[in-house]
This record gives sequence, structure tokens and C-alpha cells, in this order.
Amino acid sequence: MKKTYYLFNPGTLQRKDNTIKFTPIEEDGNGVEREGQPRYLPVENIAEFYVFGALNANSALYNFLGQNDIAAHFFDYYENYTGSFMPRDGLLSGKMILAQTSAFQSKKRRLELARKFVEGAAFNMTKNLRYYNTRGKDLDGVIEKIEQYAAMLPKAEAVDEIMGLEGNIRQTYYEGFELIINDFSMGGRSKQPPKNEVNALISFGNMMCYSQCLRAIHQTQLNPTISYLHTPGDRRYSLSLDISEIFKPILVDRVIFKLLNKKELQEKHFELRLNKCLLNPSGKKIFVQAFEERLNETIQHRSLKRKVSYRHLIKLECYKLSKHLLGMEEYKPFKMYW
Repeated sequence: MKKTYYLFNPGTLQRKDNTIKFTPIEEDGNGVEREGQPRYLPVENIAEFYVFGALNANSALYNFLGQNDIAAHFFDYYENYTGSFMPRDGLLSGKMILAQTSAFQSKKRRLELARKFVEGAAFNMTKNLRYYNTRGKDLDGVIEKIEQYAAMLPKAEAVDEIMGLEGNIRQTYYEGFELIINDFSMGGRSKQPPKNEVNALISFGNMMCYSQCLRAIHQTQLNPTISYLHTPGDRRYSLSLDISEIFKPILVDRVIFKLLNKKELQEKHFELRLNKCLLNPSGKKIFVQAFEERLNETIQHRSLKRKVSYRHLIKLECYKLSKHLLGMEEYKPFKMYW
């Protein structure tokens, strides 16, 4: 099984015969930078890279990554997702692009898909809340309020209305974080920059989820720039934003609750600077490890009658959307059933 590699140290990534060589840059006790021990990675074992430190690379390396279907996702010092290197779109289909465009240009069809993305997200949010509601957290009021907003979705007549309801649902959902999380306060959603520890985790986790969805889309015939809930724009893969709405409660939020309530992440794992809060390197490693474990967890799939990982569930969601756009079967968003 191919692995995802996370590069936290700055360094050099290069091709070495049929392997990838990563040479990290490390600081000694006096703050002097030096080259660390190189690590050699067999190319057949690599799925993708997540790059959090400064990286030196050349075109020969990217050609090699492209030939071997290896993606690389880049984040800046402030944990902002800055872009991805994706291999050649070998699966892109003219027929699929026309189908995606046709659905976007049809007000009725776009509205239908936008509504389903939010319905799936709202259901999975309430599923999280119900889980903690049965474990001593009084979340009945939050659940009821979200269900009231979700009941208004079928009556929405424009995508902007659906986006407004999605915003209300998510704001209400975040109110529940104050009751679920024991030792940290969220104090409302803040981003760019996040102002406290919980917001820092949400922002970082959402970007991880977004890039996972982008990778899954790339492995199907879908074009990631044509979306239905989020408005397509320049220089962004907005379909990844659509699909990630469904999976953020399942993948990101459950990891956050676990890490904070089990005290695996503590104040010492964050950096507070002026009006921003960021995970420090050790905090990032803890979150990334837990996120990777979550992606590799398996559930018994009701339709396939076999176990599938959460990572594979994202790809299955893309296949379902593809079939819907091609008129093969109606799209139904993934909803937690356990």
C-alpha cells in the first residue's frame, strides 16, 4: 500500500535513480544549519507528499513525480495551503467536462447538487453532536437548531440562499464545540489568521481535508475547477471545497475532539503571536499522525458489503458524483450510519 509522506523540515528533494532522496536541513544546538541524514524513499511506495517546510527541488524531480503519479501539496509557515503539484490529468474526459458544465449552467441541477452537499454536511455534523450528546454533553438545543436550518434547504431557490443556510448551520455547529471540548474555548470561528488553539486546528485540518479531496478528484474523470455549492473562481479547485463539506465533520472535527479531550494536544503544542495562533512543529506532527490514522480507519460499506477506508470513501464520493452527472444514477451524499 502506498504511503503519504509529510515533510516538516526544510530540505532538498531530488531523484536518485529510481528512488526519491530527501536531505533535511537541521539546526544544531548553536542554531547553525547543516544537512541532516538523507532518507531514500522507493518511488513505488509513495502516494503523495505534504510539504510544510522550505523545499529545494528541480524540474527533473517534478518530471519524475509526474511520471509516477505522485502529488505534492504545499503549505506556508502560517499553515495556509498554497497549492499542489498534480501529475498529468490522464483521466480527464471531454464528455465529463461537458456534463459538469451542463449541470453548472442549469439553475435547477446546480441548486439540487448544492443542496445535497449541505444536507450531507449537516447530517454528519448532527451525527457528531448526537455522539457526544449521549456522553454527558447537553447538545439537544444545538442539534434542534441545526435541524431547523436543514429543514429550510428544500425551500431555497438560489445557491446563495443555500450558502447562507450552510453558514448558519456551521456557526451553530461550532457553538457545540464549546460544550464538547473540555479545556479549550473556541470563542467563535476565526481564520486568516486563527486567533486561538481550536481555530488553529480547524483551519489546519480543513486544509488537510481539502487536499485529500483534491487528490481523490484527480483520480477520477472529474474536473476540480467546476463546482456547484462554491462558485468556481480563478486559481482554486472549488469542487474540492464542495466535497470536503461532507467529510470535514467526519475526518477533521472528530480528530480535533479526540486530540484535545485526551490531552494529546496541549498548550505547549501551539505558538501564540500577536493576533494569531498556530500549531508548532511538534503539534503539527501529532495532528498529522492522528489525521492519517483516521484516513486509514475502515468501516463496513453498506453497498459494497466490504470494509473500506475513510480515504477510499472520498474517492467513492467522487465516483457517485460522476455517475450522477452522466445520468447513470442519482447522487446521494455520504451520511454517517454508525
